[in-house]
Amino acid sequence: MHQPEYRDLQTGEFKLPWTYLHVIKDYVDMVAHIEAVPRAKAVINFAPILLEQIEEYAKQINVYLHDRVAMTDPLLAALVDVSIPADPEERLRLIRECLRANRERQVNRYPAYKKLAEMADWLEHHYDALMYVNSQYLSDLLVWYHLAWMGETVKLTDSRIKHLLDKGSGYTLHDRIEIVEVIGDLLANVICRYKVLVKKGQLELSVTPYAHPIMPLLLDLQVTQEAMPNSPMPELSAYPGGEDRVAYHLDKGIQVFKRFFGFKPKGCWPSEGGVSAKTLKILGDFGFEWTASGGSVLGNSLHLPENEKPLSVHYPFKLKKTNITCFFRDDGLSDLIGFEYSKWHADDAVADLIRHLENIAANEPSDTVVSIIMDGENAWEYFPENGYHFLSALYKRLALHPAIELTTFSECLKSKVAIKPLSRMVAGSWVYGSFSTWIGDADKNRGWDMLGDAKIAFDQAVAAKRLSAKQLKAAEIQLAVCEGSDWFWWFGDYNPGEAVSNFEKQFRLNLANLHRLLGEQPPSYLSLSFTQGSGAPAMGGAMRPGVEF
Repeated sequence: MHQPEYRDLQTGEFKLPWTYLHVIKDYVDMVAHIEAVPRAKAVINFAPILLEQIEEYAKQINVYLHDRVAMTDPLLAALVDVSIPADPEERLRLIRECLRANRERQVNRYPAYKKLAEMADWLEHHYDALMYVNSQYLSDLLVWYHLAWMGETVKLTDSRIKHLLDKGSGYTLHDRIEIVEVIGDLLANVICRYKVLVKKGQLELSVTPYAHPIMPLLLDLQVTQEAMPNSPMPELSAYPGGEDRVAYHLDKGIQVFKRFFGFKPKGCWPSEGGVSAKTLKILGDFGFEWTASGGSVLGNSLHLPENEKPLSVHYPFKLKKTNITCFFRDDGLSDLIGFEYSKWHADDAVADLIRHLENIAANEPSDTVVSIIMDGENAWEYFPENGYHFLSALYKRLALHPAIELTTFSECLKSKVAIKPLSRMVAGSWVYGSFSTWIGDADKNRGWDMLGDAKIAFDQAVAAKRLSAKQLKAAEIQLAVCEGSDWFWWFGDYNPGEAVSNFEKQFRLNLANLHRLLGEQPPSYLSLSFTQGSGAPAMGGAMRPGVEF
């Protein structure tokens, strides 16, 4: 599970609402499915910067409900606002924000919401009519947006949400505040629910580096060309002080994780499964026992003449001169869940996945380990009812299957599963086995050059001792946010225009904030957009398959 830092750290305002929306839809549903099947087991990864944002949201909602202190998320603030924006452009912006949902699965599922959305579509083409939009329309649209984003397990069990779904229209301020109360309850309890399942032995929790950077690229930009030999590169030849920054993200990530869960995790999911030989060495030096990456990384590595090809790829591996075990994702099975099964009947999809696993069990050694590694938030909005029927059936059938054992990575290592050797690794990620999602085209490379400029300015300020201890801490955190992977993910014209614009603006804001923290005027180029999108990738671009077709 991960979300980048959506706050403007200088003002505290959340610029995008995806953290709390994914909590109330996906993170509560994911834990509820495992709670419902006592014999189910899984590994769940948390990005530390996500944990901090969940905490901040829970605190803000609690303070609002008790003292009516305004919340810094504009969408949550609009949900409880007694008035509507006077400016037509502001009304249109709010209407658009309340339609950022899967039209087929989240909007059209509810006739009342579908009708509101159709009215919104009409308003897009009749700007002058916005002055006649009344408060009831916006009130109903805000309520339906949040109802549509509620997890299926919440809709089935929370009487307040059931009542609001049945009501359908004419929502009052009281109704809107009640939704905020539900959101506050979910945010306040979700992390504890995961902790309980750890104590029961059903879950293993792992961690990523603090702000979700691509560690191999911070360590050495040139590893890009191991999987993409002819890839264009940034003007920046190497990220300054990259090894120290990786250590910062790992150390701070572990500290944040321990603050929330009370223990140091045994495993680290490197951001986006990004690995290289040097990354594995550092993870082992930090005391992690296991890590994981994409199946295409293993495939690329096994094509090297130095590596002996095993009879099966369904094993963990250990790279020579490292002391950490690496599990590799079965890209085919994982991508079936992420990109295909949402179109199937749930029972047929589960039966098909189990047939694949049974074939592996019948044709490979008994200690085979099949790693299905999924994005924890983005797949489910494409399934009917947020994947409720698929996930319910999947956990139940796997937990009872006589030949398939649900387990965790640490349990695999404890049971002495065979670990295969790797003499050499091709650096890459779980997306296509390369780093092409974050580097290698003009816009992504420009992002690296801008980040490099900011890091050089940071290093100069530190060397000149211009920062107090408090200023240095703030600058380090702001730099960490700038180093996150998500900004680069969205750069490029093959991505949807709105997403590219949102993340590109946030990236430039983050860099500008860093320069100001260093006591400098931000470079003028940070005032100008440098990438635009016009594409329509599968699943809106929020997910990508492990194998490039």
